[in-house]
Amino acid sequence: SFSNSSANCWSCLHPVNMFNSYNVKFYHSKALTSPYPGSDVERSPVPEDKVGWLTEWKDYNPVEYTAMSVLAGPNWADPQINDKGFSPKFNERDGEVERRSLKGLYVVVNGRPRNPVGRTGLTGRGLLGRWGPNHAADPVVTRWKRDRSGNKIAHPVTGKNILQFVAIKRRDCGEWAIPGGMVDPGEKISATLKREFEEEALNSLQKSPEEKAELEKQLHKLFSQEHFVVYRGYVDDPRNTDNAWMETEAVNYHDETGETMDNLLLEAGDDAGMVKWVDISEKLKLYASHSYFIKLVTEKRGAHWSEDPGPEC
Repeated sequence: SFSNSSANCWSCLHPVNMFNSYNVKFYHSKALTSPYPGSDVERSPVPEDKVGWLTEWKDYNPVEYTAMSVLAGPNWADPQINDKGFSPKFNERDGEVERRSLKGLYVVVNGRPRNPVGRTGLTGRGLLGRWGPNHAADPVVTRWKRDRSGNKIAHPVTGKNILQFVAIKRRDCGEWAIPGGMVDPGEKISATLKREFEEEALNSLQKSPEEKAELEKQLHKLFSQEHFVVYRGYVDDPRNTDNAWMETEAVNYHDETGETMDNLLLEAGDDAGMVKWVDISEKLKLYASHSYFIKLVTEKRGAHWSEDPGPEC
């Protein structure tokens, strides 16, 4: 999964694309929190009306911080900007590293990429490995809830069928979440989604080559069929800085008949403490805004979400 995985627990996802630049307050809340995760570093306070870069702020004086775990130079991290021989190609595919943003072009100032959503009160990379966008992938694997005879179970109030998804309980913070993690250099998003699901929900890292091949065979059908991209974009995350930020692609793989997933034994692996099928409804308390993704999936599949009809939008 994700070498600095303990940091993953703070990610929060907002439907950023729905808001325009005037509503910046909607999407820098987690990215302004102090202390910075895993440290006692306090961000410089950024008032709501000064988040956007278009607002002039001559006295802006952010704190510089990059975690020791990043400066130690692990394989998932870039060198420092001024290191000899490091000349990253921002806004393009840089060798194996994807430096393009899902939000479009970002500005580079004095060799450093600038967070496209605005100021965070902190420069450097914090816990993030890459300057600029750090890409993650979140696989949402779903099936219909069924009774012993194999019939779909409808919710007694709404009459809509109940959808289930594979959730992991994160070891680091004990919250239920979508399995997911960082995209490896050179890896296609589709491969990351499948690999993260195998590692966290099926414990593939502990399996023999034969068992792993069998898993691959069973999952191939599910991951090669039509899927639904739930969200692609910027993530409001407490690890974000002025120069490094999280982006994700959440994708729904739906097992309509249940025959693929019914034969697979869920087994927690890697960063996951537990894994199970969870009934989807608005009562779910998932970490971050994973609930928002899950809600979009129920809308797409026409499944049960809320007992309260609410305004039809």
